[in-house]
Amino acid sequence: MTTRTSPLSTGEHVDVLVVGAGLSGIGAGYHLQRHCPKKSYAILEGRDCIGGTWDLFRYPGIRSDSDMYTLGYSFRPWREAKSIADGSSILNYVRDTARDFGIDRKIRFNHRVTRASWSSREALWAVEVETPSGTARFTCNFLFLCSGYYSYESGYTPEFQGTERFQGRIVHPQKWTEDVDYAGKRVVVIGSGATAVTLVPELAKQAAHVTMLQRSPTYIVARPEEDPVANWLRRYFPAKFAYGVTRWKNVLLGMWFFNLCRRKPEQMKQYLLHLLRKELGEHCDVERDFTPRYNPWEQRLCLVPNGDLFQALKQGKASVVTDHIETFTEQGLKLRSGAELAADLIVTATGLNLQVLGNLALSVDGRPVEPARTMNYKGMMYSDVPNLATAFGYTNASWTLKCDLTCEYVCRLLNYMDKHGHRQCTPRNEDPSITATPWIDFTSGYVQRSIDRFPSQGSKAPWRLHQNYALDLVNLRFAAINDGVLRFSSPDAR
Repeated sequence: MTTRTSPLSTGEHVDVLVVGAGLSGIGAGYHLQRHCPKKSYAILEGRDCIGGTWDLFRYPGIRSDSDMYTLGYSFRPWREAKSIADGSSILNYVRDTARDFGIDRKIRFNHRVTRASWSSREALWAVEVETPSGTARFTCNFLFLCSGYYSYESGYTPEFQGTERFQGRIVHPQKWTEDVDYAGKRVVVIGSGATAVTLVPELAKQAAHVTMLQRSPTYIVARPEEDPVANWLRRYFPAKFAYGVTRWKNVLLGMWFFNLCRRKPEQMKQYLLHLLRKELGEHCDVERDFTPRYNPWEQRLCLVPNGDLFQALKQGKASVVTDHIETFTEQGLKLRSGAELAADLIVTATGLNLQVLGNLALSVDGRPVEPARTMNYKGMMYSDVPNLATAFGYTNASWTLKCDLTCEYVCRLLNYMDKHGHRQCTPRNEDPSITATPWIDFTSGYVQRSIDRFPSQGSKAPWRLHQNYALDLVNLRFAAINDGVLRFSSPDAR
């Protein structure tokens, strides 16, 4: 363990400071312990518990829209029968991982990082943290942000006219509490994304009726919640082997499907609509309510395990309305078409508020870092920002696939720096032929609302994001660390 003091701070020093104790942060702790056992590290968590997303969201039916054989960690097999798991099972998986590997002992709860300042002279980050007892200070050699991509403070809700007139209750799923009563109630869920298609069939089990109100449709596909191949493999082979085979099966199938959607968008659109017509029959107007205006995988597809949404629609417990809201009324919603929807409870499943680099105030040698003026290096580091990485998952596949590779790469980088006596590494773009493009090319509203605040990506490697696990596996696990783009230096130790 590194033990030295710095004039930057009288606070605690660790080699690596991890921000966030969710799925990514716990994974980072494991990789640091395994690949960099001599490095000291701490995990700072702004809330009072482990779990991140899977503890924050409490709405009915909360689950993953990715299979657990790819959302799970590469080093810890998923052993349950359900491939599409509920939120509580995922939360237990994360917490069990933290406990079993002793990572939970490295976590400082109620430590919210607000500011980080890099000194090239010291080759250190000075980090300010809000705690219940006041401001705490840490220093570290490397800062690893694993705090996700959206604000935990509040979700996104558009400005709706007349909300103050509504006599029922309005709740955003991110702020769902146990006292939200929907049994026997008329419920309107505003939205058509992953949260909405999860909520509707679950609420329909107890509500008088649930209406999913959408401005425009989203591509929705049904998938069995259990993976028969995975369950068969686990029955006859060791858990680790079965998990690895299933993981690669799902990775390759996902890549194949995504690439097919990008190469043959019209054919794939018609194929997905054919599946919907076959599933829904005459119960819904597929052309009006389930045919998006965009091509498949220009936004994320919504997954419904065992077709639960479709079952609720066919049973008459739920319905879909495609229209725009004109105003809230005392008894519900008035729509642009003139129709009115009566409601006792309105759920605004209208999206997230994205945040950049954990919403930290970053500076390098006294100069503020403006994320939008940086370029993303290998999907994790940023031009002219030393000794900092973020865990950011895939948009077209499971989050953890990329985060696992990111953690491995960070450990490789730290070990390379130790071996060669380097204390500072900084991505530098000195190629004038590289042009900047948006970090994410999704047309989803939650992306477009915030994309101008995010770093850009470059037109070619290593600044380009592949969104491809196989390519990233080669580039991050096996490619040379010293690629001519990372600049290494060794300020005198003080």
